[in-house]
Amino acid sequence: MKPIPANQLLAGLALVGPEPVTAVVTDSRKVTPGCVFVCFPGEHVDGHDYAAAACKAGAAYIVANHPVDGVPEDKLVLVASSHHAMVRMASNYRMLFSPLMIGVTGSVGKTTTKEFCYAVLSAFGNTLKTEGNQNNEIGLPNTLFRLDDATEYAVVEMGMSALGEINRLVRAARPSAGIITKIGVSHLENLGSRENIMKAKLEICNGLPDGAPLVLNADDDLLPTAKLPDRLHPVWFGIDSETADVRAVKIQPEQTCTRFVLSDREHGEFPVTIPTVGLHTVSDALAAYTAATRLGLNPARAAAALSNYQTTGMRQNIVQKGGVTVVEDCYNASPDSMRAALGVLQGVPAKRHIALLGDMLELGSVSEEAHRQVGIWAAESGVDLLIAYGPLSKATAEAAAQKGVTTLHCESQEEVVGYVRQNVHAGDALLAKASHAMKLDEVLSQFYQTL
Repeated sequence: MKPIPANQLLAGLALVGPEPVTAVVTDSRKVTPGCVFVCFPGEHVDGHDYAAAACKAGAAYIVANHPVDGVPEDKLVLVASSHHAMVRMASNYRMLFSPLMIGVTGSVGKTTTKEFCYAVLSAFGNTLKTEGNQNNEIGLPNTLFRLDDATEYAVVEMGMSALGEINRLVRAARPSAGIITKIGVSHLENLGSRENIMKAKLEICNGLPDGAPLVLNADDDLLPTAKLPDRLHPVWFGIDSETADVRAVKIQPEQTCTRFVLSDREHGEFPVTIPTVGLHTVSDALAAYTAATRLGLNPARAAAALSNYQTTGMRQNIVQKGGVTVVEDCYNASPDSMRAALGVLQGVPAKRHIALLGDMLELGSVSEEAHRQVGIWAAESGVDLLIAYGPLSKATAEAAAQKGVTTLHCESQEEVVGYVRQNVHAGDALLAKASHAMKLDEVLSQFYQTL
């Protein structure tokens, strides 16, 4: 973080002096002299309990929701919401810099699209990106606090669980272009309908400048019906849609990569090879290319740079372990991403195709129907064995069994690890996918120890 005067960083939150602030931290172990320590109350740990120690360690200011013993009044910044204060400080800091920035949101594919954007932008200069899943009202500010004078380009991911969140994030980030990947059913429990989910995602428009490119998925069933602000420039990408501005044609899937021709109405055609499998990743690559080129970057270089994509964590990462081909996709899950992942598994050469599928969370009233549909998709994709993990996934197992798939169902991690060890052997292909809270990464780690 570049040092910034305290009165500039905390503008709108408190009247303070001009002394330089060197960092904004939320972890008391990272407190350094001259930093701002932000207290977040949590279910298990309350940052206010560490505020006095942070003050003694040299924190210049403590952002808190209430007074704290041991924190002098002149160092205390009282706020109603630590989350909103974090976003406000990030917005103030962001004003110091002017990188070309892409903002990414959507129900499915945000992180993959963000990584494709990073691959493209990095080919043109020094680029900052959201690390991991830092896409909320703590994570996005932490990303913005990493901006410095050397940053030429940036890509930030924006997630949400309720209306208004993306509005706050995008007004802080102020990207030069926006991407909406897809409108799915994630967070349906909070928002009630896909139309409300689309409304929440469209809040990205509120932080874009006049004339900015708004990159949208033409293959999505809802996005083409959206009423978009006249002041923005919508650009559509897609695979199936013949009216899309940017399309992928002549798609040739291979074992570890996908080749296609990128057809751009404005710039022509380019051969592309991406180191991923699955049509959904082709779509994510198109979104990244479209945003970069509509910001003025060279289209041939942008198309070529898509090949530099690198997966992060256990997000559709294909690895070989003890003769087993494993599709690690443990970070998150929704019906759309489950279907896409099953398609990837189907394309992996193997003696048997085994799917380890866990619960999909936050689906609200459609949860049971969605889990049953995943079981049907598993059968249609030719899965030889389905291991369903979690109480919600019992419906997945039942639906797959009705279609003739051999199924196992379990509700404890110990049980699922045992099933995987007993049933997955050299020559098999294994897909592991569930919502992150199901901790399939831990299941795989224990499984790998036996190979």
